[in-house]
Amino acid sequence: MNQQFEQELMGSWQERQEYAELMQPVLGKLYRDCAVEISIFGRPMLGASAIDIIKSHRKVRRHTGDKLRLRESWPILEEMSKLQLAPAHIDLGKLAYAYHHDDKFKNMDIKTYLAEQLATIAGKQDNHPVQDVVLYGFGRIGRLLARLLIERQGKNNKLRLKAIVVRGGKDGDLEKRASLLRRDSVHGPFSGSITVDHERNAIKANGSFIQVIYADSPDSVDYTQYGIEDAIVIDNTGIWRDRDGLGLHLKAKGTKKAILTAPGKGDVKNIVYGVNHNDITSDDTILSAASCTTNAITPVLKALDEQFGIENGHVETVHSFTNDQNLIDNFHKAERRGRSAALNMVITETGAAKAVSKAYPQLEGKLTGNAIRVPTPNVSLAILNLNLNKSSDKEEMNNFLRDLSLFSSLQHQVDFTSSIEIVSTDLVGSRAASVVDSQATIVAGNRATLYVWYDNEFGYSCQVMRVVQAMAGLVYPTIPA
Repeated sequence: MNQQFEQELMGSWQERQEYAELMQPVLGKLYRDCAVEISIFGRPMLGASAIDIIKSHRKVRRHTGDKLRLRESWPILEEMSKLQLAPAHIDLGKLAYAYHHDDKFKNMDIKTYLAEQLATIAGKQDNHPVQDVVLYGFGRIGRLLARLLIERQGKNNKLRLKAIVVRGGKDGDLEKRASLLRRDSVHGPFSGSITVDHERNAIKANGSFIQVIYADSPDSVDYTQYGIEDAIVIDNTGIWRDRDGLGLHLKAKGTKKAILTAPGKGDVKNIVYGVNHNDITSDDTILSAASCTTNAITPVLKALDEQFGIENGHVETVHSFTNDQNLIDNFHKAERRGRSAALNMVITETGAAKAVSKAYPQLEGKLTGNAIRVPTPNVSLAILNLNLNKSSDKEEMNNFLRDLSLFSSLQHQVDFTSSIEIVSTDLVGSRAASVVDSQATIVAGNRATLYVWYDNEFGYSCQVMRVVQAMAGLVYPTIPA
C-alpha cells in the first residue's frame, strides 16, 4: 500500500466524519423543534453518533447498488433545517438518493426539490395540544417507555411524561427508581441527566419533571392534584387486562384513556401498529398494545398473506427469559416456569399465534404456536413455518421482504438484514418490531421457513409508543410515502 493511497483513504474518511459531525446537531434540532424524525433508508438517526451516520450511508449500497455519499445528503439536510416543518418521519437517505440518481430531478435545484417533496408539511404548524402521559408501573417496559418519552423532550413535543405510579414508598425508594432509570444492564446508561427531587417526591430527567406517586389501586389516585389533566395512562403492570380492570384507571381523577402493554382480554382491542391501528377511533378509551411476539410476527404474516397467501403454519418462539420466571428453582404456579431461567431452556406456551387473528382476522384458526424460554436477557427469535398458497423461492421471498422493510407502509415495523454474522445481541436497541434474517430464509415450493428477530423489550416499547401517539391523535406522515 503506497503513501498516496493511504492519504487518499484517510482523507476520504475524514471528509465523511466531518459531514457526519455537521449532521448531528441538525438532526437533533429538527427533532426537538419540529418533531421531525430523520432516517437513512429506514435507519433512525435520533441520537445517532457520527459513526452511526457514516455506517447508515454505507448500507444504502446494499439496497440500491449505488453509493450515497454524505456530501450528497448533507446539502439536503442543511436546506431542510431552514424550513418550518410540521411533524413527520422523513427518510433523508431516500430523498437524497432520488435527487442524485433519478433523471426527473437532474435539472432541479435543492430548494425546488424539497418544496415539491415536503409540500404537505412545509410552512405548516402543529397546533395539537400537549398530551399528559402517566406510566402505571415502572418495570422493564415502563422504564423503556420513560426513556422513549424523555428523549422526545423539546418545545414541539406533544407527549409529556408527567408521572409514574408505583407501589411502596419505603425509605430510599425514590433513589432506587431513579437509579434503575439511569442504569440498565441490557440497554446501557440513560442518555442524559437524572436527579432526585426529595421535596416534591419526583425525578427530573433531561428537563422533564416526573412526579412519583404511590398507590395500590388505579382508581385511588387523584392526578389533578399534581396538575395532570386528561392523561393517557400506560399500564405496564399486566395485573388488569380486561375492560373492567383497566376501567379502574378511568375512575381516577385526571385521566381519559388507558392502554395496556400486554394482550387484552374480552372485548379489549389488541392493536399492532402498522397492521390494525386504523381500528383506533377517538371514542376508544381502553386499548391493548398486544404482546411483543404478536407485534413481531403479525406485520410479517400480514404482508406474506397478502402477497403469497398463507394456508396454515406454526410459530415457534425462542424467547429470552422474563421476570415472570424464577432466577433459581422455586415454586411457580405455571408448569416448568418454576425452574431456573438462568440455567435452563424452558418449553412453555404462548398465545401469540392465536393473538395474531385479533389484529389480522384473515389468519383466524390457521396458526399454532409454542415457545422456548432461553437463558438470554433480551432479544428473541420467531421461527415462522408456513404453507403458502403460491410457490416461491428464497430469492423472491427475500426480495419481497427487503422491499417491504424499505418501501411499504410497514417500513417502521419490519426491518431486514443480510448479514451472515448477526446474532441476538446485535439487535439490542432495534426500534423495529421485527428484523427478518434473510440468510436463514428457507423456501421450497409453497413451504417457507422464516427467522424473525425482535428486541422483545425496546422494539416492543417503540410499538407501544406508536399506539399511544395514535390514541393522542398524533399520527404523522412518512416522507417519501
